[in-house]
Amino acid sequence: MADTTGTPGTPGTPGTDSTAHGLDGPRKSSWRHIGPGIVVAATGVGAGDLVATLIAGSNFGYTLLWAAVIGCVVKISLAEACGRWHLATGRTLFDGWASLGRWTTWFFAVYVIVWGFVYGAAAMSSSALPLQALFPDVFPGDWSIKPWAILCGLVGLAFVWFNKYAVFEKVMTVLVGVMFVVTVYLAIRVTPNLADAFAGLLPVVPDEKDSILNTLGLIGGVGGTITLAAYGYWVNAKGWSDTSWMKVMRLDNRVAYITTGIFVVAMLFVGAELLHSSNIAISSGDKGLVDLSKILEAEYGTATAKLFLVGFFATSFTSLIGVWHGVSLMFADFAERYRGARTRGTEVPRGDREKGWPFRAYLLWLTFPPIVLLFQGQPFRLVILYGVLGAAFMPFLALTLIWLLNSSRTPSNWRNGKLSNGMLAIAGLLFVVLCVKQIWDQPWSEFF
Repeated sequence: MADTTGTPGTPGTPGTDSTAHGLDGPRKSSWRHIGPGIVVAATGVGAGDLVATLIAGSNFGYTLLWAAVIGCVVKISLAEACGRWHLATGRTLFDGWASLGRWTTWFFAVYVIVWGFVYGAAAMSSSALPLQALFPDVFPGDWSIKPWAILCGLVGLAFVWFNKYAVFEKVMTVLVGVMFVVTVYLAIRVTPNLADAFAGLLPVVPDEKDSILNTLGLIGGVGGTITLAAYGYWVNAKGWSDTSWMKVMRLDNRVAYITTGIFVVAMLFVGAELLHSSNIAISSGDKGLVDLSKILEAEYGTATAKLFLVGFFATSFTSLIGVWHGVSLMFADFAERYRGARTRGTEVPRGDREKGWPFRAYLLWLTFPPIVLLFQGQPFRLVILYGVLGAAFMPFLALTLIWLLNSSRTPSNWRNGKLSNGMLAIAGLLFVVLCVKQIWDQPWSEFF
């Protein structure tokens, strides 16, 4: 039987044992199959993740290295559960959510509309910052960030609109390669203290105010929010349609978060050596990476600074096009089910979803309304709602996965074991705590 790797729409028999899938049986976990994991790693690690890790290194040196590593392990469990649901049941994650009650549909509908509106503007601005720093004379003046942001949004829209998953994956892989080279180069360039780094693997919490919540925030913020839920959709877009791909998916997922771990550990090294040792502070938010480029230029020269800005752009732009593609797939699935255009048991990995009107409608939603926000500013109440919904999504994901993967909705041989349940429970508890903190920190007195 011919190998169908990477071919969207590969037929399969969802929800049955892998030994029932023709003569091939289970696919061997091979590096040549890797793809969706690279996509989820590239999308999940945005500029904000790098800044958070950089500031952690700046404030605490290597002390919280263990927290960054645990963050990757937690996300491995979440992404594996998403991929396992898709392959074991032949149903999408939104299908699973819908089976839990109408409340999940309402939550997702409000979340995906509000989140997409605000995130679109943030993603465009983040991608524009390094371009503005690299080419300051193209759009001079205080408003120069806006043309770059609009250009990034439109390029992302055109790229995802006119390309299918296979091309999208290849471009993401190239950009991940750029990210990898730049972050590892910087980590080596600052000459990390390996003895202190190994000591940082011991679970020690700094003796400072709010250090426990800051530590939990670092664990929870490493690599991905809704992009974790999109992983199963990318698995299907790759053509992995049934349990014969389970071993491949698990290898792919591990590669994703090993890659993510390398990114964040490298940035923690930079923060610990370049900022902590010199007692240098940088801005919070994406502008902190522009601050870092100036410090790198002073320490190591213009070439290193520009190389870092190229890596900064690759980090931000992969998050932009990854969300443009992955969350649009999720919205298309939501729209199809809401309109009754697809029923349970219908084959999931179809190539035509990327050309359908729901997919493209959400692409337009991610692009054009947020451009208006770039000029008018973000509505205060909407930003608060965005923060609350964003904080609620990860506990929603973790706890619904526990529900789905321990129920009769999942074939018995693919339900959660003790390890999976333990990791998902830890993730759920972690994100509930972070959600409560995020909601508590919102300026509610100004909301009403």
